Order: sequence, then structure tokens, then C-alpha cells
Amino acid sequence: MTIRVLVADDQEIVRTGLRTILDAQPGIQVVADVADGERAVSEARRLLPDVCLLDIRMPRLDGVSATRLLAGPDVAEPMAVVVITTFDLDENVHAALRAGARGFLLKDGGPALLAQAVRAAADGDALIDPAVTVRLLAHFARTAPDRSRRPPTAPLTRRETEVLRQVAMGRTNSEICADLHLGLSTVKTHLAAIMAKTGTRNRVEVARWAYETGVS
Repeated sequence: MTIRVLVADDQEIVRTGLRTILDAQPGIQVVADVADGERAVSEARRLLPDVCLLDIRMPRLDGVSATRLLAGPDVAEPMAVVVITTFDLDENVHAALRAGARGFLLKDGGPALLAQAVRAAADGDALIDPAVTVRLLAHFARTAPDRSRRPPTAPLTRRETEVLRQVAMGRTNSEICADLHLGLSTVKTHLAAIMAKTGTRNRVEVARWAYETGVS
């Protein structure tokens, strides 16, 4: 199945480059490229792409605000959003993930990482640029557990807890399969159960829940 992607960036040369890179990847097709956040939201709602690739800094509506409208806590059917930026700032990463982004990339990450992030987002995984992953996880680890976080609606099983800890480490479904010797469908079943019990909607929220409640 072809992964349909919407690209949003205010610089035409960047949009052209991203479209060229992604269209050259097997199984990926850019269905629209737009220059501002408002058009990104309207076109995403019209075209329903599999993945939205949004720049952080755009006119009319920035990438974080657009992400919140497409994938935020109040969105009934959140879309898969990957945020891409030139600016390697912690506040950008945290804001994007809180808004519902399923991935975070730097523009100099290269074509392979870009394609990997798009495929991961389309598959329900999350990919954060390795350049910021370690620092991001360190930030969560330094943060005192947030005991105000809602406890799970039912106790997690031993295997669900193992999967939860793997997700909190930034592992993909395939890596979890290899580490825990589980099938892909089994991992997805455990992850769905974890999300249902913790009130989270994607693996980034699952990872945050794990760190903020001290489970990880």
C-alpha cells in the first residue's frame, strides 16, 4: 500500500527537496505540498493523507499549532504527524510531542531517516531524530514522576509492562519483537491494551506516561 504524505514548509526549495526525496522512495507518494500551517490543516482534512510532514516555523499557523489541530488531545481521529525543523531546541521537541506529533526530525537528518520516519508514523510507530532522542529521554528521566497522572484503568500484565518499558526506551515494534521474542501482531495487541488502560493514543504518549508515572 502506498503511503500518502502531505508536506508543509514555507520555503519552496525545501518543499521541492522533500517531495523529490519522498517521491523517490518505493511505496511513498507526496499528495500535496503547502506553504503555511493553515493550508496544511485544511488540505490534510480534505485529502486525509497517511502522514503529515510539518515544519515547525510557518506563517499563519506554526507547525505545533497545526499538529495540535490535526493530532491533539481533542481530535477524535488524530492523524500521523511528523514535525521537521532546522532548529534543534528542546522546547520545540517537547511542544511538538505534547501537541500529538508522532515523530520529530532535523532537516539535515538525510533521506534515509526521513523515509524511515514517514514509514514509522504510517505504521503507528514513533521516530525521533537520534540527535535529540538521548537528550529527550534524559529530560523525561530527570523529571520527577507525575503522580497526578491517571493510573491505568486495569493493572498491566507482566508482558504489557515489558512492552511499555521497551516503548519508553524508544524501541520500534520490530525491535520489540526481536528483544522480547514476540510476533508483530502480538506486540501490537499488547500496545493497544496499554493505550486503552493508560488513556494514551500513540506510543509517544505511552512513553511519556511511563516516565511521568515512574513505570520505566
